Amino acid sequence: MNDELRSRHVRAEKPERILARYMADRGLKSTRQRSLILETFFNAGGHLNVEELLAKVREEDSRVSAATVYRTMKLLTESGIANARNFGDGQTRFEIAGEHHDHLICTTCGRIVEFEDEGIEARQAEIARAHGFTLANHKMELYGVCSDCAR
Repeated sequence: MNDELRSRHVRAEKPERILARYMADRGLKSTRQRSLILETFFNAGGHLNVEELLAKVREEDSRVSAATVYRTMKLLTESGIANARNFGDGQTRFEIAGEHHDHLICTTCGRIVEFEDEGIEARQAEIARAHGFTLANHKMELYGVCSDCAR
């Protein structure tokens, strides 16, 4: 299933149910720690790396290990609940799968801004068609310095 179809699927069904079915299909068990990680991830929003998510999870349960968070985020990504993103800083960050959007990334402070622009989307599709491509998926990341860091 491609990212766009998976994202639409996630929006139509509760993430807890998607994850439960995904794990059941693979003979994996649902655990309280996995549920806590999922809930914390959704409540946090934004673009979290595993260490940031682990810190938030440990506010509720100090016994959760980094390995459990890594494995759970792998499951969330494989099941289409989360998207893994790399913004050039050596960190994998996770965001909730959903509507397509692009990113502005500050190379100084690491701030990430999501944006949508129908004109850009249309132009990308035009360019693909002009070169004989049918787009299945894409991502756009723009790097620069945010206004706070520019001061």
